[in-house]
Amino acid sequence: MQTASIGLIGVGTMGSALALNIAENGHDIALYNLDPTTIDDLIARAGELSPRLTKTLDVKALVEALKPPRAVILLVPAGKPVDLSIDALLEHLEPGDTIIDGGNSDYKDTQARTKRVEAAGFRYLGVGVSGGEDGARHGPSMMVGGSPDAWEPIRPIFEAIAAKFKGEPCVAHLGPDGAGHFVKTVHNGIEYADMQMIAEIYGLLRDAEDRSAKDIAPLFHKWNKGPLQSYLVEISANVLDAVDPETGEPMLDIIVDQAGQKGTGRWTVIEAIKMGQSASIIEAAVGARVLSSERDVRQTAGELLGSDVPEGTIFDEDDLEAALLVGRALSYSQGFRILKAASDEFSWDLKYDKIAEVWRAGCIIRSAMLDDISKAFKGDLPHGRLILSEHFADLLKANIGALRRVVAKATLAGLPVPALSSAVSWYDEIRQPRGTANMIQGQRDYFGAHGFGRLDKDGQFHGPW
Repeated sequence: MQTASIGLIGVGTMGSALALNIAENGHDIALYNLDPTTIDDLIARAGELSPRLTKTLDVKALVEALKPPRAVILLVPAGKPVDLSIDALLEHLEPGDTIIDGGNSDYKDTQARTKRVEAAGFRYLGVGVSGGEDGARHGPSMMVGGSPDAWEPIRPIFEAIAAKFKGEPCVAHLGPDGAGHFVKTVHNGIEYADMQMIAEIYGLLRDAEDRSAKDIAPLFHKWNKGPLQSYLVEISANVLDAVDPETGEPMLDIIVDQAGQKGTGRWTVIEAIKMGQSASIIEAAVGARVLSSERDVRQTAGELLGSDVPEGTIFDEDDLEAALLVGRALSYSQGFRILKAASDEFSWDLKYDKIAEVWRAGCIIRSAMLDDISKAFKGDLPHGRLILSEHFADLLKANIGALRRVVAKATLAGLPVPALSSAVSWYDEIRQPRGTANMIQGQRDYFGAHGFGRLDKDGQFHGPW
């Protein structure tokens, strides 16, 4: 019977949470999963929402349970599982039906899939979904890419289930084909940078001042009530507070110092480089995760090269707060510049104020700063650069000294702050009216006759080498 408003393939952690969210907002949903017992488990714990959940045993039955025009969300692992799901659906859907990829797909794959699906007479949306399991259940931030014709019929459901910021749903159609997944990729790159800078601040307090996790936690709780208010600072405070129930030790002291990654931060850096943009802060964060995996090497290097911190190394807490604030502003600025480059490359016409608004609730990088970013993009923005808006220029000038002091003190103490260091270097690079690339151009012309421009006349020239 055609009763469900929408279908879902992939009833894992995220799929289960999103299904309950959709059901709670008054929509019947048909479910399919390779392991049907996961659907049984979901229905068993859905309580009063269970009548809105329909279990199906194959893709054909899933499609038959949907009201036309049909829409099916895919929440399966990126890559081949998405293509296999699309192939299975195309056998049973009818022209005008919509496939929605809500996973972490590479935007280039989404571009190719959009062409393939639309050529067959169907509609396709690539949707970046942020917020983790809790966001999927209670309101994620969603970044939509695809044709407006595909988006409009789905819009009421997605606006109902999205996170809300002052009553406004944190979901928007951002552009065609891969736009939504690209924006989500850059979101994750900024997320990498923010997480790394928070970890660096924690490391300075732990390793320089020998402070315990329990002692550091109140500082993060305090910061979360000020300009650093954000989901990541909030959960970092909670992580610092947590105690291992088995040993009674701080949970952080038990966790192995090797960070995992699923690749989206690396994708951000790769795409930035391809488009000729700097992602140095995000790149430093990705590099730090890579180096964290070489734990045995780091332990041996510590023994052979030494890792002692000079006694009496103390960091000013206000400086640490300001340094993190500046680092966050600069990483956001890099991220939005990458979005601008992609928008120009693919003629997406991205609306940067709208992207900032979509990120204000539900997603991992939600923060108080995003409201200021949205306002900056709506105002006068020289060269389209976030850091040149009046608000952020004033913020940086007022607080950059703190970042310098933190990085300098950390460097003298031999403590790693790769992301914070990259932030201050990028800030100094971008504010130099005359840089040092003239030397590079001289070198290139000397060994390769590549030519260079002159300050006093137009054209390309060679040196008297």
